Order: sequence, then structure tokens, then C-alpha cells
Amino acid sequence: MKSRFYYLGYHEKVAVAIKEYINSLDSFLTPETANSTRAVGDSLQSLVADQLDILLGEWCREYSSDFARRAMADMAFTDIDGFHSTVDVKTHREDTAFNMPNLTSIRRLARLYESDIDYFSLIMIKYRIDGKDVVVSEVLFLPIEFLDWRCLSIGALGWGQIQIANSNQIQIIQQNSRKRWMLQLCDAVMEFYPKEISKISERIREFESVRDYWESKEDIWADDSLESHK
Repeated sequence: MKSRFYYLGYHEKVAVAIKEYINSLDSFLTPETANSTRAVGDSLQSLVADQLDILLGEWCREYSSDFARRAMADMAFTDIDGFHSTVDVKTHREDTAFNMPNLTSIRRLARLYESDIDYFSLIMIKYRIDGKDVVVSEVLFLPIEFLDWRCLSIGALGWGQIQIANSNQIQIIQQNSRKRWMLQLCDAVMEFYPKEISKISERIREFESVRDYWESKEDIWADDSLESHK
């Protein structure tokens, strides 16, 4: 069995509700926060965290938004069918030319997806600033496997981080197969790791030469070098 919430399209209705909710709010930014992309992102995340259980409505059986900053989730909910969604909020200011956000560790996702009832989901809020107002143009709410691998990449952090290659160009495959997507992830990893090995081999060779340089260099900083100058 797969999630009715995602595979019957109810997540798209919640995405619309999130957009309408944020756009209905009076100015909630100061001039200082309006000029800080990070501050706006934190404000939007907080707004969503405070309201997501309400916006989910009857679909939400359990809800939590109490997570540490470096946790995999910003919030999580269990739906009426028992499927558990770990939700990460990302924001994209549309007047920025390029944005490449990290989504999650490939290892953590692989472990999470050993359970068919667990979903790692993304809420992406695209917005612009009009004075002190945030104007949301689009909200995406979907499990990571609905993101087309043509708009994803893997970054060199830890075991590897799944990234959106460019937030201006997100491609979606609704109702995509998790199995197909995870096999594509494995293919991407198998292409990524050999490149990293090649980079590391290069770095090893460089520091072998650095070591050779320092081994052949006179140690003018040693205690006995001071004796010779007395």
C-alpha cells in the first residue's frame, strides 16, 4: 500500500492552502528581516510549522514541530492511514539568480526508506519581497521521490547530500515510483563516488609532495637550532 495523501494528490491541496495562508497575513517582517534572505526563510518556516497540522486538516493524526536545527526534519506528521512524513521546509527568493539547497543525506534517506510507511517530504516556498510583505508565488509540497533526478545532484558533504541543482528549475514527476527513484539515486551515487575518489587521490598526491618539501627542509624552529647561534 502507498500513501493516499501523496498518490491521490491531497498534498497539492495543502500546498495551495499554505500559499493562501502566508499571502493572507499582514506584514510580519521588519525592514531588517526583509533584507535578510535567511531571516525571511526562518520566518516562513516558523509560520508553516505553527499551522501545518491545521492546514492538513483531517489527514493529520499526529504532529510535531519540535526538532533541533540540524535534525532531518523541521516538522513531522502521521496521517490517518498511518504513513509518517518527515518534512523539510525550503524557501527560494525568486530574484536570486541561483540557489542550490541541500535536501538530505543520501545515507539517512536510504535508511529511512527501508520502511515503506516513511516519507521524506519537501515544502518549497517560492516568494518575492514587496516592501515588508512576502508575496508567495508558488508552494510545492511533495515527497522527495516526486522530484525528477534531472533537477537534482549530489554534493560532497559527509556520505553525500541530495541537492536541488537550481531552485529556479524544479522538475516534478507526480505519483512517481519510489523504487524507480531509489534505483536512480543508487546510479547517481555510483557515478558520484568514483569522481570523489579521483579528487581525493589528487589531494593525496599533492600533500605527499608537500610532505616531501617539509621533510627536506631544515628545521630552523627546533631547540637545537638556537644553540648553534649562541
